[in-house]
Amino acid sequence: MGVKAMLPSYELGFYALVVTCAVLYSGSGIFEASRDSMNRKAFRDGIKPGWHYFGRKMDVADFEWVMWFTSFRNVIIFALSGHVLFAKICSMTVPQHRAVMYMIYGALAVLGSMGLVYLMIILSHCLLLYSVALAKQKWLCYVAGLCCLASFKVEPFGSWQSGFVTGAFDLQDVLFYGGCTFTIMRCMSFALESSERAEGIYSIFDLLKYNFYLPFFFFGPVMTFDQFHAQVSTRELRRKDDEMKSIRVNALLHVGAIVAVDIFFHFFYILTLPSDLKFVNRLSDWSLAGLAYSNLVYDWVKAAVMFGVINTIARLDHLDPPQPPKCITMLYIFAETHFDRGINDWLCKYVYDHIGENHDHILKELVASTATFAITTLWLGPCQVVYIWSLVNCFGLNFELWVQKFFQLGPFAKLEAKLSGAMSRRIRAAFGAVNFWAIVLYNILALNSLEFALLVTKRLLVLGFPVSTLSIWFITYCGVQLIKERERVLAIEEEDKGDKAKVE
Repeated sequence: MGVKAMLPSYELGFYALVVTCAVLYSGSGIFEASRDSMNRKAFRDGIKPGWHYFGRKMDVADFEWVMWFTSFRNVIIFALSGHVLFAKICSMTVPQHRAVMYMIYGALAVLGSMGLVYLMIILSHCLLLYSVALAKQKWLCYVAGLCCLASFKVEPFGSWQSGFVTGAFDLQDVLFYGGCTFTIMRCMSFALESSERAEGIYSIFDLLKYNFYLPFFFFGPVMTFDQFHAQVSTRELRRKDDEMKSIRVNALLHVGAIVAVDIFFHFFYILTLPSDLKFVNRLSDWSLAGLAYSNLVYDWVKAAVMFGVINTIARLDHLDPPQPPKCITMLYIFAETHFDRGINDWLCKYVYDHIGENHDHILKELVASTATFAITTLWLGPCQVVYIWSLVNCFGLNFELWVQKFFQLGPFAKLEAKLSGAMSRRIRAAFGAVNFWAIVLYNILALNSLEFALLVTKRLLVLGFPVSTLSIWFITYCGVQLIKERERVLAIEEEDKGDKAKVE
């Protein structure tokens, strides 16, 4: 109830004004803190010389972002440009064999960048999981796949395997673990899909074509085998209407996002500031809340840029890859919170939806979410922060269902039925605002540190109560109402499209 309920335009305008003013006020506090802390000794490692003519230094605390645009920039441009040219030639000359050509180019690129021993390690895991897939037993595929994943994420097995790769360069560890762990997820998808296939099993070359598609190899996203195999096996390569225009627009948007983040890092040190808890503790509650929220938005932008660039290349290859993650600004439900849609799709298909089915049964949902976050913990690498992050997010996911079931009880259901759609929407938005901040607080655990997450929680919920707590809650409520308005418009558009399709 209340999904398509409409609010007065003046009310929505008021909500937009409140959110805009709050963002500007919070942003001004972060800007002043960044300007005042530019030359602090404690921030020396995180802030490096930047735009001298503006008198600004740059926040370089994010290793991944710096890596992409310094040491890894030329490698990315060279390897992916080569793939694009190679793929174009293949699609024009031998479209029926393009998957084989992608595999050859990808394997050679991996060989050239990481060496023969690394390639042999990858092939050995592929062969092992292919052998397991021959038994066509799902439980065996899960056990073997998770054991292989653990061999890279649990010490001393990970160090033992990485020790075979000779040589040393800045990106060796990143490429080693990235390629290996994504390979295991792809091999598990292949094994599980093969187990469900009624007519025999897919060939080892199908697995190798799937695994050595270069744009996905080192950094994902994970595209499930059934989708990849169906799309890459298509011989008639046709573009949809205005597809190339859409690809160009997306490419320009990603370039614009990269430039915007670079500018942002010269004026807002959102990644370096949380490293000095004494300094951060002197910030106002508004600035602290904005700092925590900005970290989640930035991580989403980073994921959107990385997967967006890869997805653009995949779309040029006539594939339909997993989309970038949903913006954290548009989230207030735990079930939609993810920064890697490929891994999320994988987990939902093979674990979460498989066990939880329609996610309406409390016990099944608990088992499904526990299994999902257990695998996610192994995927991220077991450690204290990951354990806590998994625990609280698993709790949040289940707590949503508990609250939903509680308010579906007779007295509450009858009470809501008496309310107008607009009032029901307002009440739900109030609960959504609480959920929104639960998502923020739970996820800055993994993005920053446990200490920073505890500091933000204490300031906003304990020391800031009641003024800061209720004020931020009301502003978040306004933001959730704007999200719900967008969802309402999209729901109506989808309904209209469905009606038109039926008429046609």
